[in-house]
Amino acid sequence: MIAVIGSGIVGSLIAREINKYIEDVFIFEARNGIGTGVTKGNSGIIHGGYDDTPGSLRSELCYKGNKLYDEISQELSVEVKRVGSHVVALNDEELKAIDELEERAIQNGVKEYEILDKAELLEMEPNLNKSALKSFYCPIAGVTEPWEVAMQASKSVEINGGKVLKNKKLVEVKKKDNKFELFFEDGSSYIADLVINVAGLYADEIAKLFGDEVPYIFPVKGEYYLLGKDVKYANSVIFPTPSKLTKGCLVVPTVDGGYLAGPTAHGVKSKQDLSTTQEGLLEVKEKSLRLVPTLDFSRNVVKTFAGLRPETKEKDFHIDVGGGNVIHVSGIRSPGLTAAPAIAKYVVEYLIQEKLHINLEKRKNYINHIEKVSHLVEEDYEHWKRVIQEDPDAGEMICYCNKITKKEIKEAIKNGARTLDDVKFATRASFGECQGSFCIPKILKIISEETGLKPEEVLQNEKGSWIINSEVRAI
Repeated sequence: MIAVIGSGIVGSLIAREINKYIEDVFIFEARNGIGTGVTKGNSGIIHGGYDDTPGSLRSELCYKGNKLYDEISQELSVEVKRVGSHVVALNDEELKAIDELEERAIQNGVKEYEILDKAELLEMEPNLNKSALKSFYCPIAGVTEPWEVAMQASKSVEINGGKVLKNKKLVEVKKKDNKFELFFEDGSSYIADLVINVAGLYADEIAKLFGDEVPYIFPVKGEYYLLGKDVKYANSVIFPTPSKLTKGCLVVPTVDGGYLAGPTAHGVKSKQDLSTTQEGLLEVKEKSLRLVPTLDFSRNVVKTFAGLRPETKEKDFHIDVGGGNVIHVSGIRSPGLTAAPAIAKYVVEYLIQEKLHINLEKRKNYINHIEKVSHLVEEDYEHWKRVIQEDPDAGEMICYCNKITKKEIKEAIKNGARTLDDVKFATRASFGECQGSFCIPKILKIISEETGLKPEEVLQNEKGSWIINSEVRAI
């Protein structure tokens, strides 16, 4: 059995890549959902590959990963929008950064870029700060929903004979006859021939269970605003010129038509600190308004949130073999999402086959294409009407903000959704302007009816995140 520890976008894609060769692949996820850690709380950007330090593993895998996303989109039925990106210079000092980015792009082998002057830039992005002088434009940059990629890749593993096990927190490892016995917090144990540690923020701690050391991970928090779909702010991803620490506070069009502003980049002590702060959100406002002055933070805000990234002093990915048949995939910070498909191939084709000398042969019965819960609102109206005739649930709207029907929610539950967040990330129900104020009671009821869970047993996400505490009756 091959064990993959962690179901984020990197772990799930690695498991999928191994599964193309070996059926017996298990994903062990410590949390109650797929892709709900680092994967959930980021900008969702597929970077162009021009920015990373030449010669680093990040630079090697970012550009390759970008190129693989068209294939990922087709095979996993996930949305990838090549909206392009601009790195914008607003003064003479920042113009130097544009020249530096061009030099990095050349060294990294990236050919898909243009240097746009003020007129060209403002024609493409009329809402930009009119002080903009020039931009580094990369047309192959894009956006996706990283949790959707993780969920679909995990689904692919299950369809192709593997297993995805949630609430499996690894607490102990014992070597046994060139294999590993893995012990989990729930009392279960499994024997693995090969282990891939892709535990995100906790990859350094998991490495120690195997007797290995990887670069120390410290969490860096990024705070965001999510703005609604009513106003057009930008056509592409808008970057400021980068600093040594961060790519800065951005303006990002999301896959479903909204906008992200952020993130900040501040080190925090706790790997569970997902709080937003007055200071952090003010920083996001000030820096993003510098790029796009029309952003409306008074009337168009849907929500604020924060995510954590696994940072190391090395500022590079650590992907290597440990002691025995274990591979540590650690320090996967930006551009980890972009590099994820290439990281998966690097692990399988180089580390497993060449470095560990494990011969693999592709399975003839492997299923490449994976369907997903379709959003009926995106279908042709006549097609939707035909679906309603076959299944009346397709005509019952549950989430009015994002136009999600009862049929879609029931399909998500059939595919394994058990929490409100499972349904949210599978269908976008409760992801809209009201953030579930109107649809959550209906979704909770559907989950209860479809699964047999009592309403008070249905969770928002993790253990303890109950919605209904007990039954209520009139006296």
